[in-house]
Amino acid sequence: MYLSRFLSIHALWVTVSSVMQPYPLVWGHYDVCKTQIYTEEGKVWDYMACQPESTDMTKYLKVKLDPPDITCGDPPETFCAMGNPYMCNNECDASTPELAHPPELMFDFEGRHPSTFWQSATWKEYPKPLQVNITLSWSKTIELTDNIVITFESGRPDQMILEKSLDYGRTWQPYQYYATDCLDAFHMDPKSVKDLSQHTVLEIICTEEYSTGYMTNSKIIHFEIKDRFAFFAGPWLRNMASLYGQLDTTKKLRDFFTVTDLRIRLLRPAVGEIFVDELHLARYFYAISDIKVHGRCKCNLHATVCVYDNSKLTCECEHNTTGPDCGKCKKNYQGRPWSPGSYLPIPKGTANTCIPSISSIGTNVCDNELLHCQNGGTCHNNVRCLCPAAYTGILCEKLRCEEAGSCGSDSGQGALPRSSPALLLLLLLLLLAALLGITSPLGI
Repeated sequence: MYLSRFLSIHALWVTVSSVMQPYPLVWGHYDVCKTQIYTEEGKVWDYMACQPESTDMTKYLKVKLDPPDITCGDPPETFCAMGNPYMCNNECDASTPELAHPPELMFDFEGRHPSTFWQSATWKEYPKPLQVNITLSWSKTIELTDNIVITFESGRPDQMILEKSLDYGRTWQPYQYYATDCLDAFHMDPKSVKDLSQHTVLEIICTEEYSTGYMTNSKIIHFEIKDRFAFFAGPWLRNMASLYGQLDTTKKLRDFFTVTDLRIRLLRPAVGEIFVDELHLARYFYAISDIKVHGRCKCNLHATVCVYDNSKLTCECEHNTTGPDCGKCKKNYQGRPWSPGSYLPIPKGTANTCIPSISSIGTNVCDNELLHCQNGGTCHNNVRCLCPAAYTGILCEKLRCEEAGSCGSDSGQGALPRSSPALLLLLLLLLLAALLGITSPLGI
């Protein structure tokens, strides 16, 4: 009896797994731009929204320091030990590899021992401010997908601003302020990301959470991308459909996670007390051992591949689009205005493929080489497209309800299937209860 029940439960679990698999597990992948499908008319292209995978973007950046001579070691100088600010016999010397701390060590793979890091000159010109701008540039629009993490080898700065640019460094806007005293440093009340909500997710805040002096276990500063995603996708980021729906319909939210450049403005080093010790200025400097930036090339949902060639990132565009970000239609494919792809409807999205210009369409609308039929349309006799009931146009590029002016929220276009995962799960749970001989709590 128990064996038969176990086998029944196991079979049910396999069924649940197979039924539920197409839902949240695939949401957010968008890793295929097009695929060939078979119809009564033969093979045709089925186009979908697509994007490159997320990766470590520090592999592709260029770093610039301002002032350019701020790195320690030229001329050589001594500085105080990180753990003991009064042991000031450590040396930085740019001409000796073992004692040099150049900027590229912020992005290396910790190949040397002890850990490698960039280091600034010490605060020897106090009371003049010790300030450094670290600019990270990609010469490409990227979309952030994970927290920005900065690991300091020195104490974390008393004052710092993380900034972003969307126009390759021509203009800048703050991402987040960091300070030991936000009110004193930036005239802002301190907040953390936990104080935000869906409605205030774009608010620029000052946080005191990451600004402390010499503490060996407090070296990291975050800019919390995932915590902001969680306002829409839930604490474990399982409801990616909700997040992508928001990104799809809210340009300001999309732009918030999009950058061409980042700038770390170090405004005041870790002092650790109220007053600067003017007799031991070699205690004060900046040192960064690692910067992590995870993201993907922005390709406007028109590419799955972003290539790095000649020190430049470029999308390999699909859907008859072109440009570094797939931001325009190719020549002779301007039959309708360019549009980015759409994440909706889940799970394939909408490709918004560029279609041939009317002037470039000859007697053959489609043939074996140019399968232009959109939205599941099929090529008939290599001459015209046969469209599904909901679509019309030369290439099945328009919703029929749009042409009739009757599209609305109840039109059914783009809606999720009626057999939702929640309903399927409920039915399967009821079946499980029946197999186990358990009375349904719903009284069904």
